[in-house]
Amino acid sequence: MKLLLVERETRLMSALSGLLRKNGYLVDSALNGKNGFEMACTGTYDIIILNRTLPEMDGLSFLKEFRGSGYNTPVLILSGKDSPQARAEGLNLGADDYLGIPFAIEELLARVQALVRRKNTEMVKNELVVGNLKFNPRKLQITEGNSVTRLTLKEALLLELFMSNSEKVVTKEQIAEKLWGFFADTDIAAVNLYVHYLRKKIKNFNLRTIRGIGYSLEANSTMESANN
Repeated sequence: MKLLLVERETRLMSALSGLLRKNGYLVDSALNGKNGFEMACTGTYDIIILNRTLPEMDGLSFLKEFRGSGYNTPVLILSGKDSPQARAEGLNLGADDYLGIPFAIEELLARVQALVRRKNTEMVKNELVVGNLKFNPRKLQITEGNSVTRLTLKEALLLELFMSNSEKVVTKEQIAEKLWGFFADTDIAAVNLYVHYLRKKIKNFNLRTIRGIGYSLEANSTMESANN
């Protein structure tokens, strides 16, 4: 699972990032709402942990605009405002959970894990399907007709990104952010290589190359030949 942590206090951000990484999560972080919003809108994160009080763009404005733009990524709000009214305000704007500050580390991890379980359950119930291609994200497994193929973790992350954005252009920058993190210094050649790996495993994968930009997954079963 890949998380985005948007937290204004450097020390807390560093501590939480380290804690989450120790518990097996990939973590990117931002110190203000504006940068966090831009990162969130790449669509590469599984869960967002969002402080309500942020510079440049406060957490509630972030959440309202994020949901208004059609993104459904689970969001956990952290806030020193912990009254019933404050909680209701955050939840009514689209937050999936709300945790008051200060909080116990164990509770934060439990709430994040609950969002992970919910997301995994939804993904299994709503098995990703594009044309005759079916993807089970928990098993890292794809099915085409009677053919079943296993994927590596990065191949699965890449396929999930393409299938969740079927018929849309996914840029090479978005792919790099999904696979290696927002601040990773990744050679675009590595992106091309993983797309190549994925194409070899899926015979009828209509993944069209958009020259100089990225790729687009089209919802039919005929693979369109294209070079990186």
